[in-house]
Amino acid sequence: MQDPDAFPTPSEASDRNVDLSQALKLKAKELGFEACGISRATELEDAKSRLEEWLDRGYNASMGWMENHFEKRTDPRLLVEGAKSVVSVIQSYYHPIERVDHPEIGQISRYALGTDYHLVLKERLNRLLSWLQDQTGSTSGRAFTDSAPVMDKVWAAKSGLGWIGKHSNLISPDHGSWFFIGELIVDIELTPDKPIADHCGTCTKCIDACPTDAITQPYVVDANLCISYSTIEHRGDDVEKSTRDRHGNWIFGCDICQEVCPWNKFKTESSESLYQSREGMTNTSLQAWSTISQEDFSRIFAKSPVKRTKRDGFVRNVRYALENAKSETSDPSDD
Repeated sequence: MQDPDAFPTPSEASDRNVDLSQALKLKAKELGFEACGISRATELEDAKSRLEEWLDRGYNASMGWMENHFEKRTDPRLLVEGAKSVVSVIQSYYHPIERVDHPEIGQISRYALGTDYHLVLKERLNRLLSWLQDQTGSTSGRAFTDSAPVMDKVWAAKSGLGWIGKHSNLISPDHGSWFFIGELIVDIELTPDKPIADHCGTCTKCIDACPTDAITQPYVVDANLCISYSTIEHRGDDVEKSTRDRHGNWIFGCDICQEVCPWNKFKTESSESLYQSREGMTNTSLQAWSTISQEDFSRIFAKSPVKRTKRDGFVRNVRYALENAKSETSDPSDD
């Protein structure tokens, strides 16, 4: 017969979970994450209905992959067998930069100025998972970095790391919104955190600033109109002229809704040097980008998020921006 004293009481088990959860958060900060939060691995019922409505409206544009694995996307237990907890982390990518404010200088989203976050974040998450496995001896799980059907912003909000703002990005009251999100889905019980309140209030700065009116209503973004979608995910050379005419000089992504967000006064400068801007990312002319060869594109954007567009997609974006620059700088008296 087994000794009943060998089994922890519910109270002891709870205390151990709390201690492990707190230690996990400390380890996450030690690894360079700004914050770490925990949720129970359950079906995301509310998010599921919102996602379904968003997809029904066609707001995912050509991103058909967002319709795939719908059940897995809204229930982590279908992604990781025996999943009990979702551990969410955020890592700042904010580094001060000097943008050249001129229509003939190409603008690249801040998150893509350095090394691809998939490479950096995944490695850190796997280290955190290894640490957790060492502590427990038997934990099974997976790390996710925006490369699988996981609703990362929803889980981060559920774990108390922030709230999803009217521009649909996660906002932290302590770190603003210039950060990446990652998750561990694991098969052990950890102590869950509580969500925090939405603090957007009556502010509509992001909605008012969007040049393409992509934020069709608070908390809802139509990818068909979004500059980030058009310049990154859209593969064809057929972006509606009425939309691309409002792209300005953005050639990969767009930061406008985050730049105007008042909560980014609390931004945290990143401790990760790999996210620092590479040379030429913020001051290269559109004309120079327009003649980039495949060889130079592969060299300049090696291990960069920009490689996602491939060279042809990047040059397409530059051409649109050049058309906008010509329109903006032309003298009406020349007509």
